[in-house]
Amino acid sequence: MDKKVSDKKERLLAALDQGMVMIHLDARRPGVLVPASLRGEAHLRLNLSYRFEPPDLTVGEWGVRTTLSFSGSRFTVAVPWSALFAIASHVTKEFWMYPEEMPPELLQQPPVASTSVARPPQPAPVPVAAERPRAFLREVQAEHSDEPESRPEVAPPPPEGGPPDEPQPPRRGHLRLVK
Repeated sequence: MDKKVSDKKERLLAALDQGMVMIHLDARRPGVLVPASLRGEAHLRLNLSYRFEPPDLTVGEWGVRTTLSFSGSRFTVAVPWSALFAIASHVTKEFWMYPEEMPPELLQQPPVASTSVARPPQPAPVPVAAERPRAFLREVQAEHSDEPESRPEVAPPPPEGGPPDEPQPPRRGHLRLVK
């Protein structure tokens, strides 16, 4: 087995032992088996885990095989090692990239942040919360009803001449039955 393939396999297995892993692959490469709607993807990302149903994840010398759910339908996918160009662990946040396996389209994309071209300042985006009217609180005076206010019952102090060990009568319950 090629050194690069064994490195990918070891890293993928170690990451899977930790939990969910995302693999990045070129779905156009030979040997890749994915749903027809995804076959033309240069950068396809798939989540893998030993906990997915059915538990048929296989990581072998050829590559990765498992059954995944796509839009509610199960599909058995197969990814040869030559198509896999990155591995990301959701648990440890580690990321391994194999640039020599990346599709040329991804390598030719311009960098995300460019400092060489000066751009005019853009207006700050308006937060969504600013579009809604602000809610405010106001104090509301309590309405007085004809019913007397219920106050917590306090047990009267024990008589001075009586024994202190006398048990107190049970208090009335504070819960009401609502039907």
